[in-house]
Amino acid sequence: MRREKYHYNPHTLRYEKVNRSVPEILLRVFGFLSVAFLFSVMIVALAYTFFESPKEKELKRELSQMEFKYKMLNKKMDRMDEVLAGLEKRDDNIYRAIFEAEPIPETIRQVGVGGNEQYEDLQNYDNSELMINTSKRLDKLSKKLYIQSKSYDKINKMINNKKEMLASIPAIQPVSNKNLSRLASGYGYRIDPIYKTSKMHSGLDFAAPRGTEIYATGDAEVVDVNRSHRGYGNYIILEHGFGYETMYAHLSAIKVKRGEQVNRGEVIGEMGNTGKSTGTHLHYEVHKDNKKVDPINYFFNDLTPKEYEKMRAIASRHGQSLD
Repeated sequence: MRREKYHYNPHTLRYEKVNRSVPEILLRVFGFLSVAFLFSVMIVALAYTFFESPKEKELKRELSQMEFKYKMLNKKMDRMDEVLAGLEKRDDNIYRAIFEAEPIPETIRQVGVGGNEQYEDLQNYDNSELMINTSKRLDKLSKKLYIQSKSYDKINKMINNKKEMLASIPAIQPVSNKNLSRLASGYGYRIDPIYKTSKMHSGLDFAAPRGTEIYATGDAEVVDVNRSHRGYGNYIILEHGFGYETMYAHLSAIKVKRGEQVNRGEVIGEMGNTGKSTGTHLHYEVHKDNKKVDPINYFFNDLTPKEYEKMRAIASRHGQSLD
Protein backbone atom coordinates (compact mmCIF):
# COMPACT_ATOMS: atom_id res chain seq x y z
CA MET A 1 0.00 0.00 0.00
CA ARG A 2 1.44 3.37 -1.05
CA ARG A 3 2.24 5.73 1.80
CA GLU A 4 0.39 9.06 1.77
CA LYS A 5 2.17 12.29 2.67
CA TYR A 6 0.63 15.27 4.49
CA HIS A 7 1.78 18.77 5.41
CA TYR A 8 0.44 21.24 8.02
CA ASN A 9 -1.32 24.32 6.61
CA PRO A 10 -0.92 27.19 9.10
CA HIS A 11 -3.71 29.13 7.47
CA THR A 12 -6.34 26.46 7.83
CA LEU A 13 -4.71 24.91 10.87
CA ARG A 14 -5.19 21.51 9.29
CA TYR A 15 -3.07 18.70 7.83
CA GLU A 16 -3.59 18.54 4.16
CA LYS A 17 -2.75 15.69 1.77
CA VAL A 18 0.23 16.34 -0.55
CA ASN A 19 -0.57 15.78 -4.20
CA ARG A 20 2.47 15.72 -6.61
CA SER A 21 2.27 16.09 -10.34
CA VAL A 22 3.71 13.56 -12.77
CA PRO A 23 6.55 15.85 -13.97
CA GLU A 24 7.49 16.55 -10.37
CA ILE A 25 7.58 12.85 -9.62
CA LEU A 26 9.68 12.18 -12.70
CA LEU A 27 12.07 14.98 -11.78
CA ARG A 28 12.57 13.61 -8.29
CA VAL A 29 13.14 10.11 -9.69
CA PHE A 30 15.63 11.45 -12.23
CA GLY A 31 17.46 13.38 -9.53
CA PHE A 32 17.67 10.32 -7.34
CA LEU A 33 18.95 8.18 -10.18
CA SER A 34 21.53 10.84 -11.18
CA VAL A 35 22.89 11.03 -7.67
CA ALA A 36 22.96 7.25 -7.45
CA PHE A 37 24.77 7.01 -10.80
CA LEU A 38 27.27 9.67 -9.75
CA PHE A 39 28.02 7.85 -6.54
CA SER A 40 28.33 4.58 -8.43
CA VAL A 41 30.85 6.10 -10.85
CA MET A 42 32.85 7.55 -7.95
CA ILE A 43 32.87 4.19 -6.15
CA VAL A 44 33.94 2.32 -9.29
CA ALA A 45 36.69 4.89 -10.02
CA LEU A 46 37.98 4.66 -6.48
CA ALA A 47 37.85 0.88 -6.66
CA TYR A 48 39.85 0.77 -9.93
CA THR A 49 42.31 3.31 -8.54
CA PHE A 50 43.07 1.63 -5.26
CA PHE A 51 42.02 -1.96 -5.92
CA GLU A 52 42.91 -4.37 -8.79
CA SER A 53 40.26 -6.17 -10.69
CA PRO A 54 40.52 -9.96 -11.11
CA LYS A 55 41.39 -9.41 -14.79
CA GLU A 56 44.17 -7.00 -13.88
CA LYS A 57 45.54 -9.43 -11.31
CA GLU A 58 45.54 -12.19 -13.92
CA LEU A 59 47.31 -9.98 -16.49
CA LYS A 60 49.93 -8.94 -13.95
CA ARG A 61 50.58 -12.58 -13.08
CA GLU A 62 50.98 -13.39 -16.77
CA LEU A 63 53.33 -10.42 -17.27
CA SER A 64 55.43 -11.46 -14.29
CA GLN A 65 55.64 -15.01 -15.62
CA MET A 66 56.60 -13.69 -19.05
CA GLU A 67 59.42 -11.57 -17.58
CA PHE A 68 60.66 -14.55 -15.56
CA LYS A 69 60.62 -16.81 -18.64
CA TYR A 70 62.51 -14.20 -20.69
CA LYS A 71 65.17 -13.97 -17.98
CA MET A 72 65.46 -17.77 -17.83
CA LEU A 73 65.66 -17.85 -21.64
CA ASN A 74 68.54 -15.36 -21.53
CA LYS A 75 70.35 -17.50 -18.96
CA LYS A 76 69.92 -20.55 -21.20
CA MET A 77 71.30 -18.55 -24.11
CA ASP A 78 74.30 -17.59 -21.95
CA ARG A 79 75.02 -21.29 -21.40
CA MET A 80 74.50 -22.02 -25.09
CA ASP A 81 76.93 -19.22 -25.96
CA GLU A 82 79.54 -20.81 -23.69
CA VAL A 83 79.02 -24.26 -25.22
CA LEU A 84 79.14 -22.83 -28.75
CA ALA A 85 82.31 -20.87 -27.94
CA GLY A 86 83.92 -24.14 -26.80
CA LEU A 87 82.87 -25.88 -30.01
CA GLU A 88 84.23 -22.99 -32.09
CA LYS A 89 87.55 -23.12 -30.21
CA ARG A 90 87.91 -26.87 -30.73
CA ASP A 91 86.89 -26.42 -34.36
CA ASP A 92 89.57 -23.81 -35.01
CA ASN A 93 92.38 -25.12 -32.83
CA ILE A 94 91.95 -28.91 -32.92
CA TYR A 95 89.77 -30.26 -35.70
CA ARG A 96 91.01 -27.93 -38.40
CA ALA A 97 94.58 -28.18 -37.16
CA ILE A 98 94.42 -31.97 -37.57
CA PHE A 99 93.30 -31.60 -41.17
CA GLU A 100 95.56 -28.58 -41.79
CA ALA A 101 92.61 -26.36 -42.71
CA GLU A 102 92.44 -22.64 -42.06
CA PRO A 103 90.24 -21.54 -39.11
CA ILE A 104 86.99 -19.74 -39.85
CA PRO A 105 87.67 -15.97 -39.70
CA GLU A 106 86.32 -14.26 -36.59
CA THR A 107 84.55 -11.68 -38.79
CA ILE A 108 82.41 -14.50 -40.19
CA ARG A 109 81.74 -16.11 -36.82
CA GLN A 110 80.65 -12.80 -35.23
CA VAL A 111 77.70 -12.36 -37.55
CA GLY A 112 75.41 -9.36 -37.27
CA VAL A 113 71.63 -9.19 -37.24
CA GLY A 114 69.20 -6.85 -38.95
CA GLY A 115 68.32 -3.36 -37.74
CA ASN A 116 65.53 -2.39 -35.35
CA GLU A 117 63.02 -2.28 -38.20
CA GLN A 118 63.16 -6.07 -38.15
CA TYR A 119 61.62 -5.98 -34.67
CA GLU A 120 58.97 -3.28 -35.19
CA ASP A 121 56.20 -5.64 -34.08
CA LEU A 122 57.84 -5.85 -30.62
CA GLN A 123 58.00 -2.10 -30.04
CA ASN A 124 55.69 0.14 -27.96
CA TYR A 125 55.27 -2.42 -25.19
CA ASP A 126 56.23 -2.04 -21.54
CA ASN A 127 58.91 -4.72 -22.00
CA SER A 128 59.87 -3.95 -25.59
CA GLU A 129 63.60 -3.63 -24.82
CA LEU A 130 63.70 -7.02 -23.10
CA MET A 131 61.84 -8.73 -25.95
CA ILE A 132 63.88 -7.05 -28.71
CA ASN A 133 67.25 -7.82 -27.08
CA THR A 134 66.23 -11.44 -26.51
CA SER A 135 65.07 -11.78 -30.12
CA LYS A 136 68.35 -10.32 -31.37
CA ARG A 137 70.35 -12.77 -29.26
CA LEU A 138 68.29 -15.69 -30.57
CA ASP A 139 68.79 -14.57 -34.17
CA LYS A 140 72.55 -14.17 -33.68
CA LEU A 141 72.81 -17.52 -31.93
CA SER A 142 70.88 -19.18 -34.74
CA LYS A 143 73.24 -17.73 -37.36
CA LYS A 144 76.34 -18.78 -35.40
CA LEU A 145 74.93 -22.31 -35.05
CA TYR A 146 74.30 -22.39 -38.80
CA ILE A 147 77.91 -21.35 -39.50
CA GLN A 148 79.20 -24.00 -37.08
CA SER A 149 76.95 -26.61 -38.67
CA LYS A 150 78.36 -25.79 -42.12
CA SER A 151 81.87 -26.00 -40.67
CA TYR A 152 81.16 -29.49 -39.33
CA ASP A 153 79.85 -30.49 -42.75
CA LYS A 154 83.20 -29.42 -44.18
CA ILE A 155 85.11 -31.24 -41.44
CA ASN A 156 83.04 -34.36 -42.10
CA LYS A 157 84.08 -34.14 -45.74
CA MET A 158 87.72 -33.78 -44.65
CA ILE A 159 87.31 -36.83 -42.40
CA ASN A 160 86.08 -38.81 -45.38
CA ASN A 161 89.21 -37.67 -47.23
CA LYS A 162 91.45 -38.38 -44.24
CA LYS A 163 92.30 -41.91 -45.35
CA GLU A 164 93.37 -40.66 -48.75
CA MET A 165 95.27 -37.79 -47.14
CA LEU A 166 97.11 -40.08 -44.70
CA ALA A 167 98.15 -42.30 -47.58
CA SER A 168 99.33 -39.29 -49.57
CA ILE A 169 101.33 -37.37 -46.98
CA PRO A 170 105.09 -38.05 -47.41
CA ALA A 171 105.47 -40.00 -44.16
CA ILE A 172 108.42 -42.38 -44.66
CA GLN A 173 112.10 -42.03 -45.51
CA PRO A 174 112.92 -42.23 -49.22
CA VAL A 175 115.72 -44.77 -48.62
CA SER A 176 115.99 -47.75 -46.34
CA ASN A 177 117.64 -46.21 -43.32
CA LYS A 178 116.73 -48.12 -40.20
CA ASN A 179 120.06 -47.50 -38.49
CA LEU A 180 119.94 -43.79 -39.47
CA SER A 181 123.53 -43.96 -40.74
CA ARG A 182 122.67 -42.72 -44.25
CA LEU A 183 121.59 -39.20 -43.32
CA ALA A 184 124.50 -37.06 -44.49
CA SER A 185 123.16 -33.50 -44.30
CA GLY A 186 120.08 -31.85 -42.87
CA TYR A 187 117.77 -28.96 -43.66
CA GLY A 188 119.04 -25.43 -43.02
CA TYR A 189 122.15 -23.37 -43.72
CA ARG A 190 125.10 -25.57 -44.68
CA ILE A 191 128.49 -25.10 -46.36
CA ASP A 192 128.23 -25.40 -50.14
CA PRO A 193 130.68 -28.19 -51.20
CA ILE A 194 131.84 -26.27 -54.29
CA TYR A 195 131.65 -22.58 -53.38
CA LYS A 196 132.49 -23.13 -49.66
CA THR A 197 129.97 -20.51 -48.54
CA SER A 198 127.02 -20.79 -46.20
CA LYS A 199 123.91 -21.49 -48.24
CA MET A 200 120.37 -22.61 -47.50
CA HIS A 201 120.07 -26.37 -47.94
CA SER A 202 116.36 -26.96 -48.53
CA GLY A 203 116.27 -30.73 -48.15
CA LEU A 204 117.92 -33.78 -46.64
CA ASP A 205 120.90 -35.64 -48.14
CA PHE A 206 120.98 -39.43 -47.79
CA ALA A 207 124.31 -41.08 -48.69
CA ALA A 208 124.41 -44.70 -49.88
CA PRO A 209 125.99 -46.81 -52.65
CA ARG A 210 125.10 -46.04 -56.25
CA GLY A 211 121.97 -47.92 -57.32
CA THR A 212 120.34 -47.87 -53.84
CA GLU A 213 116.58 -47.97 -54.36
CA ILE A 214 114.58 -44.76 -53.84
CA TYR A 215 111.00 -45.01 -52.59
CA ALA A 216 107.98 -42.79 -53.04
CA THR A 217 107.21 -41.44 -49.57
CA GLY A 218 103.44 -41.24 -50.14
CA ASP A 219 100.77 -41.97 -52.74
CA ALA A 220 101.19 -39.48 -55.57
CA GLU A 221 101.25 -38.63 -59.25
CA VAL A 222 104.53 -38.16 -61.11
CA VAL A 223 104.32 -34.56 -62.35
CA ASP A 224 107.91 -33.99 -63.47
CA VAL A 225 110.78 -36.21 -64.68
CA ASN A 226 113.99 -34.45 -65.61
CA ARG A 227 117.31 -35.77 -66.88
CA SER A 228 120.21 -33.32 -66.72
CA HIS A 229 123.92 -33.02 -65.99
CA ARG A 230 123.42 -29.75 -64.11
CA GLY A 231 121.85 -28.58 -60.86
CA TYR A 232 119.77 -31.37 -59.38
CA GLY A 233 120.79 -33.74 -62.16
CA ASN A 234 118.24 -36.47 -62.79
CA TYR A 235 115.25 -35.78 -60.57
CA ILE A 236 111.60 -36.70 -60.01
CA ILE A 237 108.82 -34.53 -58.58
CA LEU A 238 105.74 -36.20 -57.11
CA GLU A 239 102.47 -34.39 -56.38
CA HIS A 240 100.71 -35.96 -53.40
CA GLY A 241 97.71 -33.66 -53.23
CA PHE A 242 96.61 -31.74 -50.14
CA GLY A 243 99.35 -29.18 -50.89
CA TYR A 244 102.26 -31.66 -50.76
CA GLU A 245 105.03 -32.27 -53.29
CA THR A 246 108.31 -34.17 -52.94
CA MET A 247 111.48 -34.04 -55.02
CA TYR A 248 114.14 -36.77 -55.44
CA ALA A 249 117.38 -35.50 -57.02
CA HIS A 250 120.81 -36.69 -58.31
CA LEU A 251 119.38 -40.07 -59.38
CA SER A 252 121.33 -42.55 -61.47
CA ALA A 253 118.15 -44.18 -62.81
CA ILE A 254 114.51 -43.14 -63.07
CA LYS A 255 111.88 -45.88 -63.05
CA VAL A 256 108.69 -43.87 -63.49
CA LYS A 257 107.26 -41.57 -66.15
CA ARG A 258 105.28 -38.35 -66.07
CA GLY A 259 101.57 -38.87 -65.28
CA GLU A 260 102.10 -42.23 -63.60
CA GLN A 261 100.40 -42.95 -60.26
CA VAL A 262 102.67 -44.36 -57.54
CA ASN A 263 102.03 -45.69 -54.05
CA ARG A 264 103.96 -45.13 -50.85
CA GLY A 265 106.94 -47.45 -50.68
CA GLU A 266 107.06 -48.04 -54.45
CA VAL A 267 110.52 -47.87 -56.04
CA ILE A 268 110.74 -44.82 -58.32
CA GLY A 269 114.48 -44.58 -58.99
CA GLU A 270 118.05 -45.35 -57.92
CA MET A 271 120.56 -43.24 -56.05
CA GLY A 272 123.31 -41.61 -58.09
CA ASN A 273 125.71 -38.69 -58.44
CA THR A 274 124.28 -36.65 -61.33
CA GLY A 275 124.20 -32.87 -61.60
CA LYS A 276 125.90 -30.60 -59.05
CA SER A 277 126.92 -33.30 -56.60
CA THR A 278 130.17 -34.19 -54.82
CA GLY A 279 129.23 -37.77 -53.96
CA THR A 280 126.63 -40.45 -54.46
CA HIS A 281 123.56 -39.40 -52.52
CA LEU A 282 119.85 -38.53 -52.69
CA HIS A 283 118.75 -34.96 -52.21
CA TYR A 284 115.18 -35.13 -50.89
CA GLU A 285 112.77 -32.19 -50.48
CA VAL A 286 109.22 -31.75 -49.17
CA HIS A 287 107.10 -28.83 -50.38
CA LYS A 288 103.95 -27.78 -48.55
CA ASP A 289 101.72 -25.21 -50.27
CA ASN A 290 104.61 -24.28 -52.59
CA LYS A 291 107.00 -23.70 -49.68
CA LYS A 292 110.02 -25.86 -48.92
CA VAL A 293 109.79 -27.35 -45.42
CA ASP A 294 112.01 -29.55 -43.31
CA PRO A 295 111.43 -33.17 -44.47
CA ILE A 296 112.49 -34.54 -41.09
CA ASN A 297 109.09 -33.58 -39.69
CA TYR A 298 107.41 -36.11 -41.98
CA PHE A 299 109.04 -39.39 -40.98
CA PHE A 300 106.45 -40.33 -38.35
CA ASN A 301 105.54 -43.63 -40.05
CA ASP A 302 109.15 -44.81 -39.98
CA LEU A 303 110.65 -43.87 -36.64
CA THR A 304 110.03 -44.36 -32.96
CA PRO A 305 110.21 -41.20 -30.83
CA LYS A 306 113.72 -42.17 -29.74
CA GLU A 307 114.88 -42.75 -33.33
CA TYR A 308 113.24 -39.50 -34.39
CA GLU A 309 115.14 -37.50 -31.78
CA LYS A 310 118.37 -39.18 -32.82
CA MET A 311 117.74 -38.33 -36.49
CA ARG A 312 116.97 -34.72 -35.59
CA ALA A 313 120.29 -34.52 -33.75
CA ILE A 314 122.14 -35.88 -36.81
CA ALA A 315 120.28 -33.54 -39.18
CA SER A 316 121.00 -30.46 -37.05
CA ARG A 317 124.78 -30.80 -37.37
CA HIS A 318 126.14 -27.83 -39.28
CA GLY A 319 128.60 -29.09 -41.84
CA GLN A 320 129.01 -29.43 -45.57
CA SER A 321 126.20 -30.63 -47.77
CA LEU A 322 126.75 -32.95 -50.74
CA ASP A 323 125.16 -30.62 -53.33
